[in-house]
Amino acid sequence: MSQAPIPSASAAAGTHPLPSYLQADKLGPWGNYLQQVDRVIPHLGSLGRWAETLKRPKRILVVDVPINMDDGTIAHFEGYRVQHNVSRGPGKGGVRFHQDVTLSEVMALSAWMSIKNAAVNVPFGGAKGGIRVDPKTVSQGELERITRRYTSEIGIIIGPTKDIPAPDVNTNEQVMAWMMDTYSMNTGSTSTGVVTGKPVDLGGSLGRRDATGRGVFTVGVEAARHIDLDISTSRVAVQGFGNVGGVAGRLFHETGARIVAVQDHGGTIYREAGLDVPALIRHVAETGSVGGFPNAEVIANELFWEVDCDIMIPAALEEQINAANAGRIKARMIIEGANGPTTPEADDILQERNVLVLPDVIANAGGVTVSYFEWVQDFSSFFWDEAEINARLVRIMKEAFAGVWQVAQDHKVTLRTATFIVACKRILHTRQLRGLYP
Repeated sequence: MSQAPIPSASAAAGTHPLPSYLQADKLGPWGNYLQQVDRVIPHLGSLGRWAETLKRPKRILVVDVPINMDDGTIAHFEGYRVQHNVSRGPGKGGVRFHQDVTLSEVMALSAWMSIKNAAVNVPFGGAKGGIRVDPKTVSQGELERITRRYTSEIGIIIGPTKDIPAPDVNTNEQVMAWMMDTYSMNTGSTSTGVVTGKPVDLGGSLGRRDATGRGVFTVGVEAARHIDLDISTSRVAVQGFGNVGGVAGRLFHETGARIVAVQDHGGTIYREAGLDVPALIRHVAETGSVGGFPNAEVIANELFWEVDCDIMIPAALEEQINAANAGRIKARMIIEGANGPTTPEADDILQERNVLVLPDVIANAGGVTVSYFEWVQDFSSFFWDEAEINARLVRIMKEAFAGVWQVAQDHKVTLRTATFIVACKRILHTRQLRGLYP
């Protein structure tokens, strides 16, 4: 199906139209990313001549992942690895296993990783990967074979100095261990630095599991100071209660905040007086979802967006806050724990209603920051304790948020656009310094 291209930012300079698979204002998450880039171009000054770089992924690899199933049949899965930009360093970004993974989604996620890494100023470019599979429908042995075959297929473009995968939706430390082992077997030497988010016994970093949620909490506390919001008396609603939402919810709870609503794939629960967060974390660990949690009211999923709260943390999947529900949100502040949870249309609605949005590209950068720490530790074979890792993480997140906040004030733009200004200038300045070869 043909789609109308987004107007080129530098058409006057003779830039050729985007390839068909990069075009369109309705191309899912990638289309949302392109709209975000268009909003920042007027603020790039002389670097604007390089802006088309941001709209064209450097490398897209689509692979077939065939495996032997337990029943003797052969199944084929589609896998992706996209390297959006590597001007500032090797590609960095997670791998997700999900039945709805698409190329548009992976391209957008890789681009947001470019922005995120530049925003917190770690020396990585942006990349992302995925396999279209529902892990719940395959056995542990099948999952291992899928992971290993996928790693072999993308092995031609990944490596400790080329592109470093990490966990994402439905992937974890075990998946990273399989990826690291497969790459190491194929290259003939142990390469712990090829992935991050590994088990600590294989070169993983302390503090990595909680890092994204801790980053969400850190920027939330910093932003609350600017809008005179008392965290200790605030009401919080969380969508997604895993490594991001669960950790952030726990940290807010420990400061005195009330977690009044939580939603995940098992449903939506609500308690005005505040949920018992430690008990809820145990319940999710035991059952896999918030469904069936006692001492809480079950409400319709759509009512989650109307919960009376001060802070909302979408920490699930993309495009959860959209034009249909943005107008019903009562929170003063939204902290994006997920990648791309808010559409551009919803952004505009929230801005008109004076809802402060802390964008994913700064709010959930804690994970990649500690991934950077892990990568550095693997290269040096010298490992830090968890207190040092958390202290370094908090310092970097605070400094990055302060810079973004100042840019937002100076340019009178949203925090999302301000983050893009900071990040895009860093990316394009590096691109300009390196020049074009040949």
